[in-house]
Amino acid sequence: MIKTLLGQVGEYKKDSILTPVFTAAEVFMEILIPFVTAKIIDEGINGQDMSKVYMYGGLMLVLAFLSLFFGVMAGKFAASASTGFACNLREGMYRNVQEFSFTNIDKFSTASLITRMTTDVTNVQNAYQMLIRIAVRAPLMLICSMIMCFTINVELSLVFVAALVVLAFGLFFIIFKVTPIFDEVFRNYDNLNASVQENVSAIRVVKAFVREEYEDKKFGKAAEVLAELSIKAESLLAFNNPIMMFVIFTCMMLLSWIGAHFIVSGSMTTGNLTSLFSYVMSMMMSLMMLSMVFVMISMSMASMRRISEVLEETPTMTNPDEPIMEVPDGRIDFNHVDFVYKAGSAEDTLKDIDIHIKSGETVGVIGGTGCGKSTFVNLISRLYDVKPDGGSVWVGGHDVRDYDMEVIRNEVAVVLQKNVLFSGTILDNLRWGKADATENECREVCELACADEFIDRMPDGYNTWIEQGGSNVSGGQKQRLCIARALLKSPKVLILDDSTSAVDTATDAKIRQAFATKIPNTTKIIISQRISSVQDADRIIVLDNGMVSGFDTHENLLKNNTIYKEIYDVQMSGGGDFDEKMN
Repeated sequence: MIKTLLGQVGEYKKDSILTPVFTAAEVFMEILIPFVTAKIIDEGINGQDMSKVYMYGGLMLVLAFLSLFFGVMAGKFAASASTGFACNLREGMYRNVQEFSFTNIDKFSTASLITRMTTDVTNVQNAYQMLIRIAVRAPLMLICSMIMCFTINVELSLVFVAALVVLAFGLFFIIFKVTPIFDEVFRNYDNLNASVQENVSAIRVVKAFVREEYEDKKFGKAAEVLAELSIKAESLLAFNNPIMMFVIFTCMMLLSWIGAHFIVSGSMTTGNLTSLFSYVMSMMMSLMMLSMVFVMISMSMASMRRISEVLEETPTMTNPDEPIMEVPDGRIDFNHVDFVYKAGSAEDTLKDIDIHIKSGETVGVIGGTGCGKSTFVNLISRLYDVKPDGGSVWVGGHDVRDYDMEVIRNEVAVVLQKNVLFSGTILDNLRWGKADATENECREVCELACADEFIDRMPDGYNTWIEQGGSNVSGGQKQRLCIARALLKSPKVLILDDSTSAVDTATDAKIRQAFATKIPNTTKIIISQRISSVQDADRIIVLDNGMVSGFDTHENLLKNNTIYKEIYDVQMSGGGDFDEKMN
């Protein structure tokens, strides 16, 4: 875990090294100041020698300025190193997430990933800054102060050793109790963020069903749980300061009492006692800073583990050593394919799929909810991989696992069931399909997808701004823009995963007609809940419980496939949803 995180320091290694160097220099300057103060008192003031006062006073001034300079430089480099480290962590996680397969993504919720990239990284950033500065300064100051104390008076120094033991036990107890609580705190941050994300993204549904009060209570409950855990953790951490102050005051009283006896007996000078007080305060402050470091580390350990989980997650799909860089055509072959989302599951999602689709053919896919339609097409563009011993999926005469992933996904365009538009203009969104597409090219694909009908009515046309998630366009308009975006890739295979469900039947028919006449050489796979959307396809796949129940033309399926005929009869009679269980 530590190795993974430190690997993200990257170009900020120099700043990370310079920070403790300047911090050490700052400490050495500060350590000398009480020693010089003792000289001023004993040799200058008590010796009534103003030249010594001026000499040692000037030296103290130089030491103070040097300490200030080194402190400023240490702070500057610490800020640069920790901020840069945090930036690299976020970029590293985000970059790794982009490489994830759907299988990897399924392990992490969206809210969890957001928490890890924000709250968790901030915690680690603060801990890292304390480690390279405070965790260097405090031990150095403690050790140097202890050495100076033993140099002045061994007996009095033993008081501080005893104090260190007491503080060490106190800190260990607090950290031992608080660490598991913080683990739970950050898990509940995920729940809180999930509640916010879900509520905000679905705010129209919340208002439509007047569920504001319910959602408010749900959020309030999550916030209360988080608050209770945080209070519990902070209550334990609150013992840190009283323990520290108790030790400091006890040391000061013992030092004053015992030190007074040493001065009266003549075994210690007033200047030495004064410097001893300074060193004691430095030691106590160092201990306080160390306790803060331990607390910060205990808080960030959970964050470190969560961040390293994302960084260390290995994509389940990678490019072969010598990938194929061109897809010859749109042939698709499923060779006795078995697929399961989670290894070890009792039942496969897809079972022994063995079908062969010609290049340029239009194939419909129909079946009840949960029968595996979306899973079926996700294997074609290699968004998932088949089981290790579960057959193979071929496109263009080659196993999809032999292609470069970018190549296969560019040639197999998928309009997913959940359509997503991004904030930007319509042209910006369309150019996701082809970054350098001209406006004329964008207009052509929009005509094919029947999107030009509503775009031309908009005040700014193709420069109309799309809000985040496409919230300012209708469901049907969003679907047509997503289809146009996919067409802009000029793919060998076009997959529409129930992508015209929000489009009226007349427009749906226009889109299918345009596909048939304008892109005849592109293999088209159309998943739909409506018979009308697939009945004109060259052939239709009927899926039932992850298996192929039928693969034939509309006419032949009506004659020979019971499931297809029942779906057809239900829809043509205008009654019910064909997903309902058939008798």
